[in-house]
Amino acid sequence: MTGKPGTEFDVVVVGAGPTGTLLAGDLAAAGLSVTVVERRPQGTSNLTRAFAVHARTLELLDARGLADELVKTGVPLTRLRLFARLSLDLSRLRSRFPFVLITPQYEVERLLERRAAEAGVTFRYGTELRGLRQDATAVTAEVSGPDGAPSELRARYLVGADGVRSTVRRGLGLPFPGRAVIRSIVLADVRLTEEPESLLTVDGRGGAFSFIAPFGDGWFRVMGWDRNHQAADSEPVGLDEIRGIARRALGSDFGMHDARWISRFHSDERQVPAYRTGRVLLAGDAAHVHSPAGGQGMNTGLQDAANLSWKLAAVLRGEAADPESLLDSYHSERHPVGAMVLRSSGAIVRIAMAHHPLLRAARALGAALLDAAPPATAKVMGLISGIGISYGAGRGVHRLTGRRAPDLALVEGRLYELLRQGAFVLVGPRSGAAADAPAVPGTVIRATWANPARRDTVLVRPDGYIAWARD
Repeated sequence: MTGKPGTEFDVVVVGAGPTGTLLAGDLAAAGLSVTVVERRPQGTSNLTRAFAVHARTLELLDARGLADELVKTGVPLTRLRLFARLSLDLSRLRSRFPFVLITPQYEVERLLERRAAEAGVTFRYGTELRGLRQDATAVTAEVSGPDGAPSELRARYLVGADGVRSTVRRGLGLPFPGRAVIRSIVLADVRLTEEPESLLTVDGRGGAFSFIAPFGDGWFRVMGWDRNHQAADSEPVGLDEIRGIARRALGSDFGMHDARWISRFHSDERQVPAYRTGRVLLAGDAAHVHSPAGGQGMNTGLQDAANLSWKLAAVLRGEAADPESLLDSYHSERHPVGAMVLRSSGAIVRIAMAHHPLLRAARALGAALLDAAPPATAKVMGLISGIGISYGAGRGVHRLTGRRAPDLALVEGRLYELLRQGAFVLVGPRSGAAADAPAVPGTVIRATWANPARRDTVLVRPDGYIAWARD
């Protein structure tokens, strides 16, 4: 774009959380000018709620050269036990990362921010979005800096990744329909005198629900809920309240002490009806919010960003044959996923907090039946981990179209190493890739199966999903 230097960009991203920072880094790596507007002062806070990074998210970070470094910061958890009877063996996931990584959100933010800065993203910390307007060619963001002085930033597109209280969403006048699913959740980071036997401890009984997970550095994240004490978010919460909930739900408080952070909040189930309004798009909690059950919040937002970034880059670089349809596909692919996560996380929390004896008996029976049915258990693991999520591809296309591509073994190396170039990857037999592969926006890397017996061909999108295939 042309104009006053430093005020006009290809993309303005509002929100420097994991979703916005991954998106900004991808766009800058694609050669675009990007600035991130963040209300917080510079310096990443360690007082964050997210602590679980699922397998699919680790694959997306692997495609950006960050996964192995992140794994070193946390504790891999290969088995999840829910409702005392249902056990999910994550080691069976067909992924390079057959586990859920327990690590605080600030570690994810740290790596993504470093990558984005190295790619050329400018961060405007202490800067607040005051309003926005758009026309046929650009979006104008009205902001105020650390000194309160107003200014404007103009960009070809703007992405709101500014959380559940999104100023971008409100500025568009979009509704955020839904309701509170659970009130008065208490969170704390504590030290324990006695460590639990299981890496992840979770249970609900006596009208209380609690879980404990380690950060791997001596600190533990504790969550609790008490049916008989539904306080407002503003009511103070102390460590004694959290200890009491843990003793009722888990049978012990494990000697909790030295809390470095305590918070009370409520959890909503909400989703915006449109992820795109002209030149403004929404991602992460700005577009959808749900219960913390399953630990899918941050993961879903990061997957939103990975889906959107390559499409937005193709449009901005003039590589898309039909720019409007390509951008619209962000909503058509990710909105159903957001709705699915709302349903699944909501079901988990409702089942976990069942109060009536008949409902608790039904929960136990359902968990036992699911535990005895490997295909059903595999489907649950696929949804929670993100490995099983796919995009609708319509009729008459190959059965693999829209599905996640595993980390294929190629002559040129691993698939997710090749995806670090931000391009499509066309994988075929040694005799040559298919001549009838469809045209795609941007660069196509040609690769060969490591197994010489394979004769099929697949075209993998930059976000690791299969765009086209031929037997």
